[in-house]
Amino acid sequence: MTRKLSFLRLSVAALIVFSFALASHAQRDLQRAQSRRLITHRIDDAERVTLGGNTRPEVHLGRDRGRLEDDFSLEHMLLQLRRPAEKEAALQQFIDDLHKPSSPDYHRWLTAQQFGQLYGPAKEDLDAVTNWLVGHGFKVNGVYPSGMVIDFSGTAGMVQRAFETEMHRLEVGGKNHLANVSDPRIPAALAPAVVGVASLHDFKPHAMHRMRTKYTFSSFEGVEQAMVPADLATIYDLNPLFNSGVTGTGQTIVVVEDTNFKGGDWNTFRKKFGLAKYTNAKLTQVHPAFKGNPCKNPGLNGDDIEAALDAEWASAAAPDANIELVSCANTDTTFGGLIAIQNLLNAAAPPPAIMSMSYGECEAFNGEAANATFNAAFQQAVAEGVSVFVSSGDEGASSCDPQSWSASHGVGVTGWGATPYNVAVGGTDFGDTYAGTNSTYWSATNTSTYGSALSYVPEIPWNDSCGSVLIATYVTGSGVTYGGGGFCNSGRGQQFFTTVSGSGGPSGCATGSPTISGVVSGTCQGYAKPSWQSGILGVPKDGVRDIPDVSLFAANGVWGHFYVFCDSDIPNGGSPCGNFPYNWSGAGGTSFSSPILAGIQALVNQKMEARQGNPNPVYYALAAAEYGKTGSTACNSTLGSGVASTCVFRDVTQGDIDVNCIGSASCFRAGGINGVLSTSTSSYLPAFGTTKGWDFATGLGTVDATNLVNQWSTVAP
Repeated sequence: MTRKLSFLRLSVAALIVFSFALASHAQRDLQRAQSRRLITHRIDDAERVTLGGNTRPEVHLGRDRGRLEDDFSLEHMLLQLRRPAEKEAALQQFIDDLHKPSSPDYHRWLTAQQFGQLYGPAKEDLDAVTNWLVGHGFKVNGVYPSGMVIDFSGTAGMVQRAFETEMHRLEVGGKNHLANVSDPRIPAALAPAVVGVASLHDFKPHAMHRMRTKYTFSSFEGVEQAMVPADLATIYDLNPLFNSGVTGTGQTIVVVEDTNFKGGDWNTFRKKFGLAKYTNAKLTQVHPAFKGNPCKNPGLNGDDIEAALDAEWASAAAPDANIELVSCANTDTTFGGLIAIQNLLNAAAPPPAIMSMSYGECEAFNGEAANATFNAAFQQAVAEGVSVFVSSGDEGASSCDPQSWSASHGVGVTGWGATPYNVAVGGTDFGDTYAGTNSTYWSATNTSTYGSALSYVPEIPWNDSCGSVLIATYVTGSGVTYGGGGFCNSGRGQQFFTTVSGSGGPSGCATGSPTISGVVSGTCQGYAKPSWQSGILGVPKDGVRDIPDVSLFAANGVWGHFYVFCDSDIPNGGSPCGNFPYNWSGAGGTSFSSPILAGIQALVNQKMEARQGNPNPVYYALAAAEYGKTGSTACNSTLGSGVASTCVFRDVTQGDIDVNCIGSASCFRAGGINGVLSTSTSSYLPAFGTTKGWDFATGLGTVDATNLVNQWSTVAP
């Protein structure tokens, strides 16, 4: 009887504690749900404010072909709203608590409906904005449950009258476009609650891949080690996980696109490279709709190269995971991938736990409204427990100069991958060619699945430019890249005029408006530095979000290494996927490293048996333990196969992502016609080199997947 009574007392006590905890949560949630109205004055269209920084620079560079017809239809424009400052602070604290094991809110993920109820704008504000749009003739397709985005459609004439900006046809680089030709203006009464329209133009982001490039210097000839899945598994230590059954079973990886691709290519890739033995994986292509916001099937539109490599290489890292290609057709104003993200995150069912996106646009070009839209979307994603991976870019520190022969806009980063709520994935190359150690790390013969890597290979930052000290040293014996006698002003250096390089740098123009188009200037400000990124060896005390976070191999052939993938859509740039895979398409770019790291996250989630939200707090905590205050000599990537078997990160300490430049924006020329990107115009401060610990070139470095997965629980139990 005594034992039964004691047990009863304990049970009652436990019930009281549990009930108190529930009551505390309910009270806190009730307080969170109370949202202050921001629209408190009568809406007067005669009293306007300008939403600065939301006109594309091409408007001033292209040929103006005149106004769009007033009845020209514009579908699915996205109006981004803002919440009260105290509500924003509460949400940021809640997201921090979601990732703190000591918090009662740890991993207490929200649904889209809960997110809107707790952290959305006041209903009165939503009604006021919606009524204003309807009053100007627009069709409101839907208000997302988050409360932060309104999808609406109308005509060019309606846009001109409501937002006081004309929509024009433009000719830019021989291609036809349309765009607003001035910054939108809205009634002053709406300004406290409205950030702006995500975009009012059809300039779409660029995919973060670069097709294979062959270099003709004799010193590079004969060096060809193409990267295949078996090599990935060897170099990044995936095989112990696969052998133990950690293969991604039960996980789903979303790759965000604005196109479909030929799904048979995914099967061909998996069969050729020995992945078909993992039978739990399936590929689906989804066009998510949300209530009044249909998602049109984009078909094959030329971006299917990106879709193919994303789906295939995510599968290479997690061969039993499901791959869900999520895409919507682009409209004349909105990137289809953004529509897909909004529809996916705001669905009634929880979204898949992992998302990768390999597109982007620099902050200063993207504009404040578009930057805010992606920031808010990824913020909602992590609140729902989604791990978001985004390519850092393929332009070194000059992300406003993509696919260019030289940088002219100074230091700038992607506006899509620099938010505090995503993992920005950078790019490396292998350092064996530079060191003359190819035979140490690659077998002269291939396995049955075409693998030839023998061990981990030392890594350097991916950089194709004459601004690379390593390339300059290898070709000329001198590491001087700038000045009249420097490599970038030599005849041999001209082959390396390019900005192609793994991207990194400080966030500089997430908000505000540049006074010089595409250059961080004027009222530009970067995202504030997240708490988890502070205090790590190498991270600058600059007060802003710095990228990348983690890097993986991403090169396109400058040192003889590149990825192969299957894309048989020949009319759109693909190649036949014949019996010999080295004749398949070859490329590099952070388009590869992002879905691969997403695949590694699928292995983490399988091992942890739960979604993890933003991986960055765990990454940086593990790195802080590994690097300490002075760095880890045992985890230095230059050791190659000699790197300690316990390392989570391989610290890349040799090389840089510096690129050649012209003009005056962050360009150190020292008397030469061609300069190199530098944080000073009067001295050589390359943007950017490697250091111990974290750096702008490769972030925390690259990973040992087995150690990352197995040590995850030491930080996130």
